[in-house]
Amino acid sequence: MSQSSLSEKLAIEGGPKAVAQFEGQPRPRHGIDEFLSIAERFGFSEAARARMREVISEDDLTPELTLAHYGSGLPQTKVDTFEEQARKIFGIEYALGVTSGTAALHSAFVAAGVGPGTEVICPAIGFFATASEVVMAKGIPVFCDVDQSLSMDPAKIEALITPRTVAIAPTHVWGTVCDMDPIMAIARKHNLKVIEDCAQSPGARYKGRYVGTIGDLGCFSISCYKIIGAGEGGLVLTHDQRLWERAAGLAEAGGLWRPKRFAPPRYPGELFPGTNYRLSELEAAVDIYQLAKLPGVVNRFHTAKMQILQELKTFKEITPRKMYDVAGEIGYTICFFPETFELGHKIVSALNAEGIQCHMRGAEAGPDWHQYSHMFAITQKTGPTPDNCPFECPLYLARGGHAEYARGDCPVADDLYDRAIWIWLRNQWLTANDCHNIAHGINKVLSAYCTEDAQATRWI
Repeated sequence: MSQSSLSEKLAIEGGPKAVAQFEGQPRPRHGIDEFLSIAERFGFSEAARARMREVISEDDLTPELTLAHYGSGLPQTKVDTFEEQARKIFGIEYALGVTSGTAALHSAFVAAGVGPGTEVICPAIGFFATASEVVMAKGIPVFCDVDQSLSMDPAKIEALITPRTVAIAPTHVWGTVCDMDPIMAIARKHNLKVIEDCAQSPGARYKGRYVGTIGDLGCFSISCYKIIGAGEGGLVLTHDQRLWERAAGLAEAGGLWRPKRFAPPRYPGELFPGTNYRLSELEAAVDIYQLAKLPGVVNRFHTAKMQILQELKTFKEITPRKMYDVAGEIGYTICFFPETFELGHKIVSALNAEGIQCHMRGAEAGPDWHQYSHMFAITQKTGPTPDNCPFECPLYLARGGHAEYARGDCPVADDLYDRAIWIWLRNQWLTANDCHNIAHGINKVLSAYCTEDAQATRWI
């Protein structure tokens, strides 16, 4: 056989390989510039970044690694570690890292069966995202009034339940907790799912149990706007494997999480179209450490608030916000209700003058998407498309549904939200002396405008 014939012989038949090796060697997809860009965003100075550049080289990087959760080349990704850590901290079987608290809510509502023709009972006070993601799941929010805790009033839930109701979505607002026992009892009585919105109270407890682990699904925002988180991230918790799989199905393009992702369904209803709410590896790398800090953060806030409240006097014209579990409170807010708006404005001005940051919305306040009647995208019943789904969805109308929203539907929320005075304890590092000074300042102001009364409602 000629040399030319031999060279054309197939390698599989004993001939030479057409590609024995590559001259061009792979380089990392990301290098020093990307790393230093992250360092800059973290706030490292230009001088510090220059020192970093002096000691690192692209030769130090592993070429095959990526910054993605899937296909990263790592045996365990940062997202894996974040979810594992969440399971350990909260003592729960299933955790799903997602891009935001809003993504967590959307995934949880879909997992719970919210869809066309269904309703979800939502609190009248709490951020717009809770009710908004009901609509995103093609369901209809039904607002439930609050009590003096500013969270959903369990005594008002059953009157709102219809044959269309599939879930209740209590929100643990501003560091406190809902009264979960009666909420859970009502839900179980009527075979409803419970989706806890824990974005404003991560790490709070109700009767010894973490919020987010009491209902069927718990949703968290791990972000720079909350007490933990540095960017934008979210978390879904559940004890139920099928609920986790449904939430992951919505968050991961319909089923990328599956052991054999492209295989046919393993059981009816397993597969359905989803979107991409996967948590970023870079976000997870930060949130691993943020989540580890949660117990300490909560303890510092709680300790400071309790010291302040223990030193406060009681006054005839002041009603402290109700707490369903004093020991489970996070404690980054102190809230109370003055008898009148006029009194409230005097107190707020005086407290701010004392160096105690606080505010009250007041009777003439503008819109705020934390209050049901101001959630215009919902109250005006405007769906994203001309067919105005889900508000005019034929499936909803055929089941007797007719959504109406107006101020006055939830009179307690209307009154208390505008009249509440909020003192923000944004500094978790307050010393005992700081707390004493804050308590002294509050007592000083309230004594000037109110009547001290030992029989008035106590702070704790």
